[in-house]
Parts: sequence; structure tokens; C-alpha cells
Amino acid sequence: QVQLVESGGGSVQAGGSLRLSCVASGSIFSINVMGWYRQAPGKQRELVASTTNGGTIHYPDSVKGRFTISRDIVKNTVYLQMNSLKPEDTAVYYCRMTVKTRPTSVTSLEVWGQGTLVTVYS
Repeated sequence: QVQLVESGGGSVQAGGSLRLSCVASGSIFSINVMGWYRQAPGKQRELVASTTNGGTIHYPDSVKGRFTISRDIVKNTVYLQMNSLKPEDTAVYYCRMTVKTRPTSVTSLEVWGQGTLVTVYS
């Protein structure tokens, strides 16, 4: 079993910054994709940022230039630095990773964190 533990959420004034962290633990051989999603009330969960072990990074237009995803492979940790926060960024943010638990694993396991609430007020 693999578990993701998130931290760093909270309440911040518009224009401020927060950094989210997500640490994976358990039986992990390798991690392929690391990403962040968010879900606001009444809306579908959407991708915020993702990165692969090959270095490919993706941001949607809604956060591009304001959010930065980074990772520490040795520590099995992914971060999301959020700057210039807006009220519309208010949502529950979820960490997602795809992992292999054994070197002989044919497929990767998709794991989600419990979510951390980010509230941006004006």
C-alpha cells in the first residue's frame, strides 16, 4: 500500500502565496507521474499541474505563470508553489501519483491524497 500525505493548505489573502507538500510512503519502487488537482464546490476536479519522471511539466492556463510544481525524487515528495493567489483558486487540492511498488510491476498504481483546503479571501 502507498499513502500520500499532504500539508500546507490554509487561508490566505488574495495576492499571497502558499506552498503545498505531498509525501508518498509505503512500498514504492519508483514514481512516474506526480500531479496536483483541485475541486471547488459545484465544479469538477481539474488538473492544476503535473510532472513526469522524464521532466515534462504541464500547467493549465488558469494557473500558468503563478503556480510551480517541483519534486524531490529521493524524498518521494512533490510540491506546489502557489503565488499571486486569487479567490477563484479556492478549492480542495489533491495530490496524485502513479507508482510502481515492485521493479517487476507491469502496471503502475494510481494513488490520491486526502486533499487539503486552500481558501483565498479578498
